[in-house]
Parts: sequence; structure tokens; C-alpha cells
Amino acid sequence: MPPDAEAAAERVFAALADPSRRGILAELAARGPATATDLADRLPITRQAIAKHLTLLTEAGLLIAEPGERRRIRYRLDSDPIRVAQQFLAALANDWDGRMDALRKYLDS
Repeated sequence: MPPDAEAAAERVFAALADPSRRGILAELAARGPATATDLADRLPITRQAIAKHLTLLTEAGLLIAEPGERRRIRYRLDSDPIRVAQQFLAALANDWDGRMDALRKYLDS
């Protein structure tokens, strides 16, 4: 995996490590773009905490911040970084599966 793709996957995994950020992503996936205020109304997290998490998710590339009405920012999901992380995991799984198959064959012989 190229270093830039590995760095992108690392940012995604770090962002997904926090359950509040996963909750924000799940809410945006289920209901579409929203502002920090919208999310604070729907989730058991303060508006200030949501703003902090939105910044981290945007820096990880998982969200796109779009200007909305009355200078409010709406956030929407960007699935490209998730695909990079999926490719990283698939490569690891492929390597692991190959090693396990080789071990299984060795043990069977």
C-alpha cells in the first residue's frame, strides 16, 4: 500500500476509534447532511463536543464541510477515505488468509 494511502487509512482508524465520532458518522449516514446544531439536537453530546468531533472527522477526510444558509456549515459524508481503509484491511486479510492456508496445509501434511 502506498505511504499516502497508509497515512489516509491511519487517519480514518484514529477518527473511528472514538464512539462519539462513530455515532456522528452513523447519524449522517442515516439522515444525510446536517449542521453541528442539528447533530446536537439528535445526539446525547454537547454542541461544543460535536463541533470538536466534526473538526477531527473533517481533518481525517471523512466529512466535507459545506457552507449553508445564514453562515451555518453543513457536514456530509465522504466515503473515499473509508474505501482506502477498506483496501488496507482487505490487503491485511489477504496476507493473513494466505499464511493461515499455508499453516493449514503444513499441519495437514
